[in-house]
Amino acid sequence: MSSPLNAPGEPWNSADTDSEGLRAAACSVLLGNWAGGSTVPSRTLYPHQWSWDSAFIAIGLRHLSPRRARRELETLFSAQWRSDGRVPHIVFNDSVPADAYFPGPDFWQVGVPGECGLTGTSGIVQPPVHALAAWEVHRTDPSASLEVGFLSRLYPQLVLWHDYLRVHRDLGGAGLASIVHPWESGWDNSPCWDGPLSRIVPADPGTYVRRDLTHSDAADRPTDGDYGRYVRLCTDYREADYDDKHLEHAFAVEDPCFNALLIVSEYALADIAEAIGAAPEPHRDRAQQLTAALVDRLYDAGAGIFRCRDLRAAPGEELIDERSASGLVPLVVPGLPEDLVQALLRTASGDRFGLGRVHLLPSYDLLSPTFDPARYWRGPSWFNIAWLFHRGLRQYGAEADAKQLREGLLDAAGRSGFAEYVDPHTGEGRGIRSFSWTAATTLDLIAG
Repeated sequence: MSSPLNAPGEPWNSADTDSEGLRAAACSVLLGNWAGGSTVPSRTLYPHQWSWDSAFIAIGLRHLSPRRARRELETLFSAQWRSDGRVPHIVFNDSVPADAYFPGPDFWQVGVPGECGLTGTSGIVQPPVHALAAWEVHRTDPSASLEVGFLSRLYPQLVLWHDYLRVHRDLGGAGLASIVHPWESGWDNSPCWDGPLSRIVPADPGTYVRRDLTHSDAADRPTDGDYGRYVRLCTDYREADYDDKHLEHAFAVEDPCFNALLIVSEYALADIAEAIGAAPEPHRDRAQQLTAALVDRLYDAGAGIFRCRDLRAAPGEELIDERSASGLVPLVVPGLPEDLVQALLRTASGDRFGLGRVHLLPSYDLLSPTFDPARYWRGPSWFNIAWLFHRGLRQYGAEADAKQLREGLLDAAGRSGFAEYVDPHTGEGRGIRSFSWTAATTLDLIAG
């Protein structure tokens, strides 16, 4: 979509970021990416339904159509695996050519029974932000939500999803969920994965074709070497029939963002349970237990940030010595100790992340030699991460920082044509334009 708001070089009045023009442009993106039962992240590079994308999309879509936002989540959960409760990171649209995206349904070899036969899915997962999305969608129009039984239908599926993570993915034995592929983190190409990935032998590049480079600049995307390692991990998981219990995952990491979102969603499940007459206490208890494990296992007090834990590293080397904004996202978790909250705020506003002095929140340490302002998750600022951090800032009373971040997000979304992400130094849009979660987070922040 091309919007008159986003013409290159056109002056932009940040005081007007709440304008109806910006809202209309964001709505146009979501309407244009609607695929009949769900919303694609983009019409080009991402022509199917992505799991955590749909959660963020539903949060924004509720301001346009609560009914459609409910449908977004219900469509995703219709592809939940009946065998173990996992929610796959991609639900494939069978009307899209099989070779439009790699790895596609033929690669994953998974079919979930549906109304029209088998629905193809991937075999890995993404961050569990769905219960939070479901609760926010319900709150927008609670009477209609209750009338159609939205929460009562989705609640048991959300419980099964969290149970999968709790039972099958506690690979470290301390209560936190582990990811078994970089894509599961949502931070696909983060430098945090360089160490764990260095132990993986890449797949033969002659065995697959990268479709992502057809739609995006190679300078923005993962390298061929990293992509080969991604494919190897997917292949090994597929060959083991996606069996977490019996596969010794070569890549197994406890990620702070993933677990922070699980905690927030457990609290949302407590609210959902209360709304439908179920017991909220088990979810609140679980959220508190997860919070204690998150702080104990992943918080680095000396650095003032949460770290990723590599479960396959040598003893004493488990905490990955990289600073990612994934380690700041736990600010969304309620009830953190005050000294920890203040440390996260200092780290975010310090030279490594430059909150308030750069565009949004960089995904990676600005001072690291590995920082790249353009390449996927190795430095660019992402709108969904800024939305999460804004939520955390408001939760802990950092209203001035929250206001500045909100204004920056709306400004960057309008200027960039709702880009996938932006260069934190220049604000230049990178990746795909008319990106759905960028439009969705814009709508949500406009709404207040």
